[in-house]
Amino acid sequence: QPDPLDPLDPPDPLDQPDPLDPPDPLDPLDPPDPLDPLDPLDQPGPLDQPDPIDQPDPIADPQADTLPSEVELTIPELLAFAMRMHRENRLDAAEKCYRSILEADPGNANAMHYLGVLLRQRGRGAEAADLIRQSIAIDPLVGPWHNNLGNVLLDEGQHDAAAAAYARCSELDPDNLEVLNNLGVLLRNLHRPQEAEAMLNRAIARNPGFGDAHANLASLCTSLGRMPEAFSHFADALALRPADVNTRRLLAIAYGWAGRLEEGRAACLDWLKLAPDDAQALHYLAAFGGADIPERASDRYVEQEFDGFANSFDARLADLNYRAPELVGEAVARLLGDERGQRQILDVGCGTGLCGPHLRPFAHRLVGVDLSAGMLDRARQRGLYDELVKAELVAYLEACEVAQDLVVSADTLCYFGRLDATFAAVHHSLRAGGHWVFTVEAHSLDADFKLQPHGRYSHARGYVAAALARAGFGAVDLREVVLRSESLKPVAGWLVSATR
Repeated sequence: QPDPLDPLDPPDPLDQPDPLDPPDPLDPLDPPDPLDPLDPLDQPGPLDQPDPIDQPDPIADPQADTLPSEVELTIPELLAFAMRMHRENRLDAAEKCYRSILEADPGNANAMHYLGVLLRQRGRGAEAADLIRQSIAIDPLVGPWHNNLGNVLLDEGQHDAAAAAYARCSELDPDNLEVLNNLGVLLRNLHRPQEAEAMLNRAIARNPGFGDAHANLASLCTSLGRMPEAFSHFADALALRPADVNTRRLLAIAYGWAGRLEEGRAACLDWLKLAPDDAQALHYLAAFGGADIPERASDRYVEQEFDGFANSFDARLADLNYRAPELVGEAVARLLGDERGQRQILDVGCGTGLCGPHLRPFAHRLVGVDLSAGMLDRARQRGLYDELVKAELVAYLEACEVAQDLVVSADTLCYFGRLDATFAAVHHSLRAGGHWVFTVEAHSLDADFKLQPHGRYSHARGYVAAALARAGFGAVDLREVVLRSESLKPVAGWLVSATR
C-alpha cells in the first residue's frame, strides 16, 4: 500500500479511511467516521510546490521531531517533513512545520489544507473547516479536499453543508467510492436508513473489497436490529482488514448489543491483542463479564470515549431525544424559584455545556468540570461558564474550597457504579442548605448497581436513597423519568434532588 503521508508517492487520499468513530457512550452503534484522521493527505492540487521526488532527504535523523538547525530546507522539503511527522502522529512537530510554511508562503494550499485536517484530529473542528475552506478557495478542483471538508462538517453536525461538499467531490471525481461511503454515513445521520443502505450497497457492488463500506453497513444493520446481516458484514470487513482495531471495537459492541456476551468477550480479547492497553476494550470486557467489574469507569476510558466525538456530541444526543439537561433544569427551577443571578453553581461532568442554558439564569458564578478536553472546548464556545476546569470530578469536589449553593450532574454518574465517594465529595463542597441535583440510569434488579453491556452503569432506587442518607443528605426527591431513547426504546432513569 502506498504510504498515505509520503508526498513522494502521492496515494489515493482515501485509501484507508477509518470508518469507525469512537462509540457514542449513549448510543454505541453510531455511524463510524468515514475518513481516517491519520490519513489526511489527499492528492496534491495543481498549486503544489514542485514534487521533491528527486531531492535528497534533508532529515538526518528520521526519528527526530525537530529539524536540524544547520539544514536549510525549501518549502517542498519542509512540507515533506511535515507530512512524515503527521503520518507518524507527531502532531506537534507537524503543526509547527505547517505553520512555518504558511508564515513563509501564506497562500500554500497544501500546508493550509493539511493543517486543517490535523486540527480536526485535535477536535478543533471550526478552525479545521475554516482552513480547509480557504485551501479549497485557492485550489477548488481537488475533489478529495471537498470530501475532507464534508467529513469535518459531518463532525460538526452540519449535515446539509456536508452533503454539498460530498456532492462537489463526486462531481470532480465521479469514480471516488469514498464519497458513496461518506454519503451513506451522512444519510444514516439524517435518519434515512434505506437511502444510506442503498448508497453503501452501491459502493460494495462496485468494489466488493471495500472494507469501510462493509463496516459502515454492519453498523447500519446493527442500528436497525438486523443482526445476522450486521455480523455478516463485520465478517467481510475483518476478512479484508483483520488488524483493523476500530472494526473489532464495533463488532464487540454489537455482540453486547445483541446480548451475545460470550462472543462479545472473545471479540474484546481479539481487540486487546491489537491494542493491549485500550481502555475501551478493557471496560467492555468487564461489562460482558470477562473481567472484574470496576466500581467506576476508568479516567482513561472516559477521556478516550468522549474526546473522540466531542464535535458531534450535541447533534447525536439530539437524535436520541436526550432530556437529562432539561430535566435537571426543571428540578433546579423547582428548588430555586425566582432567585436569579445569585448562586454559586458547579456543573460536574459538564460535557459540552448542555446544562449551561438552564443554570446560567440562577448563577452568580457558574463553573464546569469535565475530564474531556474536547468536550470542554465545545462548552467554552457557548460562553455561559465563568470557568471550565479539566479534572476528575471527585478529586475536584474534595479539594473545593468555595462553598457551593448548587451542584448538578446530568448523565455523568452512569459512568460510576458505587456512588458513596461521589456523594460524600458533593456534600463536602456544598454550604449548609445547598442542593445536589443529578440523574442516573435506573434498574429494578436486586443489585445496588450494574455495569450494563452497553458500557454504562444503572442503579437501584433504594441504593441511591441509602447512599444519599449515608452521605448526610436530606429532603431527597427521587423521580422516575425517561432520559432518552435508544433503538426507539425509552431509557429509564432517576432524577434526584437532595439538600445538605
